[in-house]
Amino acid sequence: MAENKPATYSDLVKVDATTDDQIARQIAEDPDTAPELTEDWFDQADLHYGETLLRRGRGRPPLDTPKKLVSIRLDQDVIERFRADGPGWQSRINAALRQHLRGKQRKRRASRLSST
Repeated sequence: MAENKPATYSDLVKVDATTDDQIARQIAEDPDTAPELTEDWFDQADLHYGETLLRRGRGRPPLDTPKKLVSIRLDQDVIERFRADGPGWQSRINAALRQHLRGKQRKRRASRLSST
């Protein structure tokens, strides 16, 4: 080996023979590999300036039929009963109201069919 060239401890023949597919597979299998920084990745990322959050990345996708915020008065025992089952009590009230409406629709259809 020439004195002015550093010693190489890599198998350069093996490195040269490695295909792009093999390299891509090795990268995908490496748990320390960072994600590919695409436009979509940047769109979903939180934007910070130092410690200050300027823009939160995309959260949940928008709903086709978003829920509407309303104020409604309910009896205390009704609220306590739904809250007793834990988080999601407002969604359970919504489901109970929806179930009630479906029952009313079935009764209307049945009464229309029996009157004809």
